[in-house]
Amino acid sequence: MESLKVSDVMWNHIEPIRCGTPLTKVVKTLLHNHVTGLPVVDDHRRVIGFISEQDCIHALLVSNYHREGDPTVDDVMFRNPVTISAEMAVVDLAQNLGAGKPKVYPVVDHDRLIGIVTRTAILARLAQAGYGIEVPKFA
Repeated sequence: MESLKVSDVMWNHIEPIRCGTPLTKVVKTLLHNHVTGLPVVDDHRRVIGFISEQDCIHALLVSNYHREGDPTVDDVMFRNPVTISAEMAVVDLAQNLGAGKPKVYPVVDHDRLIGIVTRTAILARLAQAGYGIEVPKFA
């Protein structure tokens, strides 16, 4: 368990959100991939922000109330999110998880996005390794 790295539990099949993406498309992507947030990247896959379900909910409420049209991810994303290395030990990351901490972490290599790791993925791997618990497809 101590040798388990972020690269062992990260997801690299989810396409990140690009600058300028309409918020409605962001919401569809979050729902389709069963994640609570995703990194926002530039044309070189450098992480420049993060968009969460909470950000989307608030922005859509405001936009619908004021009939302002579809905002873009640039309007509501959190800038300068916490990123982690693929070489980080899962045990170290798991010990730092807590209330008020991110639920999804962008994983970077040389400042470029290579995947994400979620609390769910960490929980699933710990449950499998320690207790042999079978986990559902999206964990």
